[in-house]
Amino acid sequence: MSHSGHSSTSSGGSGEVAMAMVFQNIQATPLYSDAWTPRSNGAYAGTCIFLIVFAIIFRVLMAAKALLEQRWMAAAMARRYVVVAGQTPEAERVLADPNGSTGTLVTPQGVEEKVRVVHRAASAPMPWRFSVDLPRAALVMVIVGVGYLLMLAVMTMNVGFFMSVLAGVFIGELAVGRFIQMEEH
Repeated sequence: MSHSGHSSTSSGGSGEVAMAMVFQNIQATPLYSDAWTPRSNGAYAGTCIFLIVFAIIFRVLMAAKALLEQRWMAAAMARRYVVVAGQTPEAERVLADPNGSTGTLVTPQGVEEKVRVVHRAASAPMPWRFSVDLPRAALVMVIVGVGYLLMLAVMTMNVGFFMSVLAGVFIGELAVGRFIQMEEH
């Protein structure tokens, strides 16, 4: 079979642009809109620097979320212990728990012997709280939005944009990666 010179993409006269399916290094690659098309070396370098900073911000946002999760968990654990008037002493309640092991309990009144140390069997999710779940949802929305914008920059198949995103992720991870908990990934 002979193939004519037609390509598989349609080229109607309405200004359609065929997306490159191979990496390219064309300086005038639009980023996010036609208005953001670098036309000079300086504009291209500025766009690459923007992508580096944007990828660093992405990693910083993920680290901030991890730190906030730790803070929210600590606050939730602190809320678990409530002193109620007329309740049995902590030592008696712990001693009566069949899931505990024998140990020593230190209370504000001093050391109480022959008590049981109770371990939490399973990690249940924390109860829904407006003061925690609303900021968490907003932060995740921003993180996903930034991630998708970085993905769109990579999908231009421009080598400079791709390398800029990788450099930004590397620098961001180098700076704040130790704060990001691996359980979330």
